Amino acid sequence: MLITTTPSLDGKRITRYLGLVSGEAILGANIFRDLFAGIRDIVGGRSAAYESELRKAKEIALREMQEQATTLGANAVVGVDLDYETVGNGTMLMVSASGTAVVYE
Repeated sequence: MLITTTPSLDGKRITRYLGLVSGEAILGANIFRDLFAGIRDIVGGRSAAYESELRKAKEIALREMQEQATTLGANAVVGVDLDYETVGNGTMLMVSASGTAVVYE
């Protein structure tokens, strides 16, 4: 399935718009990971643990969105938007993905 942030597909003709599809993922942060991320924040550098969790959450949200689009009979999702949030006093990471399910030729 083609997934794109653009509202159209270059060189393709969208024949049907099937509606909004979305996917969400919320992952809890580990206390040890939080501790080491805090230390990294103080001394500088990137937090590989949080980056890994964010990637995992993004993959889950996109997969859920794609499954919803497939159920509707779509072969693409256009206008995809990814949102990242922290919830629960910053102890959980949330990623949501939404877009429009379409059929193209």
